[in-house]
This record gives sequence, structure tokens and C-alpha cells, in this order.
Amino acid sequence: MAGNSFGHLFKLTSFGESHGEAIGGIIDGCPAGLKLDLDFIQNELNRRRPGQSNISTPRTEDDKIEFLSGILNDETLGTPIGFIIKNKNQQSKDYDKLKDVYRPGHADFVFEKKFGVRDVRGGGRSSARETISRVVAGAIAKLYLKQHNISIQAFVKQIGSISIDGDYTKHNLNESERNSVRCPDAEKAKEMISYIEKLKVEGDSCGGIIQCVILNTPIGLGEPVFDKLHAELGKAMLSINAVKGFDIGSGFESVKLKGSEMNDAFEIKNEKIITKSNHSGGIQGGISNGMPIYFNVAFKPTSSIKKIQDSVNTSGEEIKLSVEGRHDPCVLPRAVPIVESMAAMIIMDYLLLQKVNQNN
Repeated sequence: MAGNSFGHLFKLTSFGESHGEAIGGIIDGCPAGLKLDLDFIQNELNRRRPGQSNISTPRTEDDKIEFLSGILNDETLGTPIGFIIKNKNQQSKDYDKLKDVYRPGHADFVFEKKFGVRDVRGGGRSSARETISRVVAGAIAKLYLKQHNISIQAFVKQIGSISIDGDYTKHNLNESERNSVRCPDAEKAKEMISYIEKLKVEGDSCGGIIQCVILNTPIGLGEPVFDKLHAELGKAMLSINAVKGFDIGSGFESVKLKGSEMNDAFEIKNEKIITKSNHSGGIQGGISNGMPIYFNVAFKPTSSIKKIQDSVNTSGEEIKLSVEGRHDPCVLPRAVPIVESMAAMIIMDYLLLQKVNQNN
């Protein structure tokens, strides 16, 4: 099975299944001498962990990280960083009734057809629990980026048809951590939470949009042809479970604009060249221009729902299916740190690549 590694110089290889002994990873290419805040790393995992609110899955995992290598006295050695997070609250029996059926919206059918076998216990490698490894690598990347004054903050912009008003500059993004849905608008957050709770009672689910903002990225990250910075960000986001869309800057809304409206005019401010607007989302020609990078990530509704659905079983018979067990009615609140982590890994990777290019 290919495709378990991500990155160029700062690279993560993840391993483990949703209901296996543990989820883990190996981070290669992290520079030596990076001081790690282990409490910060654990807190990032806590933001992703299940069971943290009434609108998430009731599966309870403490998601405590165990570092196995690459660190001494909380400082990176420059060698591969190995880590595991043990699974402690699996209820694999919840999936006994699903071993001979294909769940709509899941990878069951294609996984079995491709590999000839599948892990019915929560989806195995196709489970969103795999993203734990990404959050660990992303937390380390955030600590590296902090040294360069680069910050990354994501938030829930929309749930179903409920959306915050105005662009991100109109909101205090720090407010997003004050409510369980991680939306910076307190009133909209209440509406979103009520909507999710209603769907949970109905045995249904919903999707939405997470927006991510990256500040203080230097000019010059990214390459102009195949390795465009926004292309790498798009690949990173589309690799997250349940993601169905990605756009950057004005994105799909830009089709409504004229060229005279879309182009970001230049000006000089505080002896720096900047753009008056930022429709390009901080990236032009695949290369960062020093302006804030911002993008949207669209998540589909959670596939595991209790409502009756049509499906088929492994014998080729049409059946009716209700998915029992412990599932999120909406994945977005827990996906916020995952989006941030993937973005952090990309920016760190390209900072390291830029250093290599400058030294050659």
C-alpha cells in the first residue's frame, strides 16, 4: 500500500489503524536543536481528540503521545522522530454487522476491490483516526514556524447553510476556541451547534467549510511550475478525510469579478511593496508574495449515519443499512487542528527547501 508518506524535506510517514494497537508516525528531516513544548503538542492532540463535546463522537480517547526516538531533553536531535498514540477505547464489536456490507460514502467498497481485503473495524487506514499523526507533525512544524514569526489559525466558517458574515479580518479568530464548534462568531456558533445537535437526534449529519489563515509567510516560498505553493496546500487539504473542495483567496468567487477587480494592485507601505487587495490569497504564480495566505476547505457530511440507507453486501444483494456505533454528526470542529497541521507541515517544508536553494 503506497501513499503513507507526505512532504519533501520535512516528511511524515504515518502508520496504524483505527482499531489497532496504536496510531503512530516517523518524522524525518526535522532540524536538530528545535526545543519542543510537549504540553503544546499534547494540547494540539486534545483539540483533535474524540469525546471533547456533545457535538462530537462519544468515543473517549486521551490520545497521550509517546515519543520513541529523535528527542533528548525535549530537544530534537535531527534524527527520525518516532512516536505512537495508543488506542484505548476501541469497540470493534460495533462493526461486526458491517463486515459483509459496504457503507455508503465510505471507502469500504473501493478498498476491498483494490486490495482484496479490508479492515472492517472502523475503516482501518481509511479512518480519520489516522490524522492523529498529522497533528503531531503539525504541532512540531508550528513550533518551528513560531521561530520565524509565522502563525497559522483555522476556524469553522460555515456549517450547512449557516455562515459567518464578512471575511476573516472582520472577526477575532481567537474567539473560535471559546465554543465547541470553533467558530469566531459567538451568535453564529450557537446556531451551528443547535443545527448539529438537531441532526444528531435525527440520526443524520452535516458538512461545512473551514477557513485557514497563515500570517507572516516570507516572499518566495513555492516553485512556479509543478510545485506551486497553493497546489501543495491543495493536495495537503484534499488528503484529509471527508474533504471535497479547496479554494484559495477569492477562489470560486473570483469568476464573478472583472480583471480590473480581481488584480491585486501594488503599493508601497512602510518601505515595503505590498498589494492593496488580496484576492490571490497571498500566492501569485505559485510563489508566496508576503501577504496573508488564506484558503477554504470544504468538508462533506459525515458518512456514518443512523438513518436508513440503500446499500449492497459482499454477496451482491441489495440491502437496507443503518450505521450504529459512535460517530461525529459533524467532523469540522475536530478537523480545525488537522487543517492547521497540514498547512504548517507545508510551510515548514517549503521554508527548508528555500534554505537549500539559497545555499546552492
